[in-house]
This record gives sequence, C-alpha cells and structure tokens, in this order.
Amino acid sequence: MVRRVLSLTAGRVSAAILLGIALLAALGPLLAPLDPLAVSDDTLAGISGSHWLGTDYLGRDVFSRLLDGSRASVVGALEVTLMALVVGAIPGILSVYLGRVFEWVTLRVADTLIALPFLLFAVAITALLGNGITQAMLVTGVLVSPLFFRVSRAATLAVARSQYVEAALISGASLRWIIRRHVWAKVLPPIAVALAQTLGVGFIIVSSLSFLGIGVQPPEPTWGGLLASDLGYLDYRPWAPFAPALLIMATVWASNLLADAIRDVSGEAGRALLNSRKVRANQAAAAGGTA
Repeated sequence: MVRRVLSLTAGRVSAAILLGIALLAALGPLLAPLDPLAVSDDTLAGISGSHWLGTDYLGRDVFSRLLDGSRASVVGALEVTLMALVVGAIPGILSVYLGRVFEWVTLRVADTLIALPFLLFAVAITALLGNGITQAMLVTGVLVSPLFFRVSRAATLAVARSQYVEAALISGASLRWIIRRHVWAKVLPPIAVALAQTLGVGFIIVSSLSFLGIGVQPPEPTWGGLLASDLGYLDYRPWAPFAPALLIMATVWASNLLADAIRDVSGEAGRALLNSRKVRANQAAAAGGTA
C-alpha cells in the first residue's frame, strides 16, 4: 500500500510535508538558535538577523520557541491518534465476534463518548488528573475513539458475512486466526484512512487546548500557545500569528491529503487505478512496438 500511495502526487506531497514536520519535531529543539525560555529587555522586536521571527512580549526569541514547541505539538497529536486507534479499533473488530452482550456494551459506550461535550469533558478530566500534555491527550484520544470503532466495525461486518470467513468458521478455525488471516487485510485500509484523518484532528485538538492553556504549562512553548500569546499584541506584531498558524494548517492539510491518497489506492478505487495504469502501460508498449 505504501508504494501505491507514493505513486500518487498527493501521496508524495503529503508524505514530504509530514516527514518535514516529523524532522522538525525531532530536531527542532536542537536547532533552536537561542534558549526558548530566556527572557530579555528586547520585547516585541521585529524581524532581524538575531531574531528571525522577532521576540514576544517577554523578549523571548519566537523562532526558537516555534522550533522547540514543535515536539510537544507533534507528540500530543500522535498520542491522541494512537490512543483513539487502540481504544476504538480493537473493540470495533471484536464486537462482531464476541457475542451480543459485548456488542451492545461497546455500542452504548461509543454512543456515550460521541454525546459527551468534548471540550468541557477534556477540561474536567485534565483538572482532575493534572495539567499535563500526556493526560490531556490520552483523555482526548478516548473521546475521539468512536471514529475508529465505527470504521473498524463496519469493515469487519462486511468481511464477516463473506463466504470464505463462514467456511473458515465451519472448518473450526480459531477467532484469532480468522482475524489475522482474513479480517485484518480488509479492515486495514479504512483504518489507515481514519488514522491519517485523526492525525490532522489531533493537531487541531492539541493546538486548541494549548491555545486555552490546557495540557502544557506555560512557559513551555507549543504552536497553539504561540498563537494565543501573539493575538494579544497584534498592534505591535500583526504578522506574528502567521508562522504557527501556517505550520498547523500545513500539517492538517497534509494529513487529510494523505487520507485521500490512501482511500484512492485501496478497495475498488485502488483496483480500478491499478487496472487503468496497466491498460496505459500496455497501450504504450503496443505503440512502441508498432513504431
């Protein structure tokens, strides 16, 4: 699937952007030219050779804070995505095979999570467990998990009603073998699409909560926190919010673009794409042979 995704222009563009963001998260704190927490008397300074994006209201270098804050933003989004995947996909697959009681319980839990007021619940749980990025993101991942539950359940239901799965059950195959051999290959593409979409949602969630001061304690920098601090001084630095906003927008856009690329190369659409490429290749070969 990876090769087919990268064969599309959308897949290559999205992968390049997300790889750049990942490298920024891994190396950003090391590449920061100045201490992101160091204050100075040079407050609200403009762009210069010593401060590439100026300074904030405490005289801290904005470029260094942007690089240093990339790690918390990326790690938070990954925590949301992975938590939602584990909490949602596994019960979604098992709900098809573990009987009506388990199915009814998991469906009611998913409906309850969807009905919860997201922001209020996240704030309440964060206040209860402490204002830390890990606590906030794990709770948020649980709230987002119904997406994976519904996607994995719908895909598993489609596979469970197929004749080859029924034949495997009749022949005495174990549930673990059926899921590994038959179900997982069919469920993986829609889960991969949901995973890419949730990654973008995770960035929005992390940025929104950190914008409100939830999850990351000041003065630790995040992209959402930089947006919040810059909005209070637009009269002095009206261009300041563009850098963190552009990073957030680029990451979310690349995640959605990757989800579209995965969808285009999986299932019936993927087979149609491969068939059309084979037809074009055969036509090109035939044209070259006649020439």
